[in-house]
Amino acid sequence: MTRNNGRNTDGKFSKGNPGRPPGSRNRATRAAEALLDREAEALGRKAIEMALRGDSTALRLCLERLVPPRKDSPVQFDMPNIANAKDAGEAAKAVLSAVATGDLTPAEAGSVMAIIERYSRVTEVAEFEARLDVLEQAIARSEERNPATVWPTHTV
Repeated sequence: MTRNNGRNTDGKFSKGNPGRPPGSRNRATRAAEALLDREAEALGRKAIEMALRGDSTALRLCLERLVPPRKDSPVQFDMPNIANAKDAGEAAKAVLSAVATGDLTPAEAGSVMAIIERYSRVTEVAEFEARLDVLEQAIARSEERNPATVWPTHTV
């Protein structure tokens, strides 16, 4: 049974009624945003004045907007250069060693290992592509020398 607001008795939208489009905002939110947009400069100025007078909450608000907290920071540890997929294994060992000695946190190591893994996959694909090119060129040369060669086919 569907009510007049497009929802059934369980509160879920009935079939064929997806509800509000993604990204749309309700009327109250749009009104509040419009009001803040008109007064943004005055509100910002007032927050700065309050911060300068010593209001710690206003000061924190201003600083959070000026210098947002860092979500990530660089890590430093000894890691070998990675030139191929085999080197990625050595780099992984270096990361584990850095965790064991306390130079990296497990979370930092997880981030670094994810980068190593992605790089390793890219390197493996490039190495595989190079090997495939060599094989395809060898087959082409073989066919040029002996055009009567037909690759074996299987019949059922």
